[in-house]
Amino acid sequence: MTTVSAAQEEHKTWRTGFMYTIGTQQTVPFNSKDYTYDVKGYKAVINRQLWRKGLFSYELQFEPGIYKATHQLLNEYFVQPDYGPDYMELREIYSQEKTIMEYVINVGFQIRANITESFSMFIIGSIGPMISDTETERLADGFAFSDIAAFGAAYRTGRMMFEVRPGVRHVSNADLQFPNCGHNSTNIDFSVSVIW
Repeated sequence: MTTVSAAQEEHKTWRTGFMYTIGTQQTVPFNSKDYTYDVKGYKAVINRQLWRKGLFSYELQFEPGIYKATHQLLNEYFVQPDYGPDYMELREIYSQEKTIMEYVINVGFQIRANITESFSMFIIGSIGPMISDTETERLADGFAFSDIAAFGAAYRTGRMMFEVRPGVRHVSNADLQFPNCGHNSTNIDFSVSVIW
């Protein structure tokens, strides 16, 4: 008869939940005077602990999400002749405020320091494919990538985990289309999840 230790059980954990994110370009470290970009999003959290050793655990996280952003070009001279012969008209079009829907599946790797049974801190980096429905002077519509780097803190009570996660996000298309300057934002995420 074999017994399963607490460490082995911990290794097998999954975590699923919901995350709300809010962010803006108009703050540190970005704060470009050329444009505004404000974003809100809702994401599912699907997390699998890969292994745990001592204080640290290593986790794979999937975050399918939907973001709604507002964007406006502030500096019309950002649009130059390389945008085409109609670049003067494009300046006027791009200077109008736009709403952008972004559909994303981020995949990330998370390192968690388990300070106590209830409290942990972590860092995460993730990347994933994205579809954007609106072209701006900085990013073509269609296929792009969403990149996230963040750190955070979590509180666990029983099977519930609550997290807060400040970080930065960049969306661009790896030069697959023009334009590709991308949009940046400083975000803060709030999540609640269940461990099982």
